[in-house]
Amino acid sequence: MTATDPARLTADLIRCPSVTPAEGGALVLLQEFLERAGFACTRVDRGGVCNLFARWGEKGHARSFGFNGHTDVVPVGDEAAWTVDPFAAEERDGRLYGRGATDMKSGVAAFAAAAVDFVRDTPPDGAVILAITGDEEGDAIDGTVALLDHMAATGEAMSVCLVGEPTCPDRMGEMIKIGRRGSLTARFTVTGVQGHSAYPHRARNPLPAMVRLMDRLASHDLDTGTDHFDASTLAVVTVDTGNPASNVIPAQCRSTVNIRFNDAHSGETLTGWLRDEAAGVAADFGVDIAVDVSISGESFLTPPGALSDLVAAAVEAETGVTPVLSTSGGTSDARFVKDHCPVVEFGLVGKTMHQVDESVEIAQIHQLKAVYARILRDYFA
Repeated sequence: MTATDPARLTADLIRCPSVTPAEGGALVLLQEFLERAGFACTRVDRGGVCNLFARWGEKGHARSFGFNGHTDVVPVGDEAAWTVDPFAAEERDGRLYGRGATDMKSGVAAFAAAAVDFVRDTPPDGAVILAITGDEEGDAIDGTVALLDHMAATGEAMSVCLVGEPTCPDRMGEMIKIGRRGSLTARFTVTGVQGHSAYPHRARNPLPAMVRLMDRLASHDLDTGTDHFDASTLAVVTVDTGNPASNVIPAQCRSTVNIRFNDAHSGETLTGWLRDEAAGVAADFGVDIAVDVSISGESFLTPPGALSDLVAAAVEAETGVTPVLSTSGGTSDARFVKDHCPVVEFGLVGKTMHQVDESVEIAQIHQLKAVYARILRDYFA
């Protein structure tokens, strides 16, 4: 029978304007495609977010291979800066253009095409599960989390999972993610007393306190790295007063820092450190400092072993490249999946993701499908 063309499926998905949280027709398209191939599909919509759960094979089977990915995309930005229609899926010089071409409609198309052809041609003794969300680029509280909640409530389970995010920095096959750093954002509000800049003794300026606090945080070495992680990082991303007047000492100043942390820390321990530093500066300067912390994910590691070996062998066989095992980069939905089952990530070269004229090399979409197909064959062999 004719093999499923993952590039054509990618193009069809790009034409769905699924900017978070809009579904845009992408999940409807995938559900119809998968149901025709014998997958049992369930829409798992929550909080205004659309998600799709699809399974081929017996529910609750002891061996079930799962794929996870997302069809939502970031906004196009300045559309006038694009040389193509962001949702037209134009082909040019061997590349396919459009928002989501790299991140990650190509990945979803590749694993969906691989799964459909695999269960049709060599039906396995086990289950193949696809958990596809429309809320990875947003707050992510009603996306993959909702799918995992649905699975827990209905007795569905993945034995292992591969997230199809673009993982390769420069060339196809060079990197597999076996973990991710945690991410924490802290917002500080320093409150003093407003006054005239010519009479600073009658005011309590929040700015020197904020500058001192930001310097302390930015100058502190969190760690030097661990066995599988680079050193943790802290970035001051904004300092704001909203004060247009040069002769007024403002009453308040706000700032935000973002920490990407390894397994030497937890969100809780870092939060405690931030609060302690703020309290010390507040006492020194006689101001109030409020600290608001949000933790979008803890660091995690899937130790090198059977799953990473399986994926690495398939990647090398199909690309000729020996992949490195990495924990670099930002967060992904693997941070939620790791609480359900062992998880790794492998996908395309991600150079153009979120950029103007986002595009993917068409040959790489076919190559990625081949990698995923080999993984399925080897897992169920």
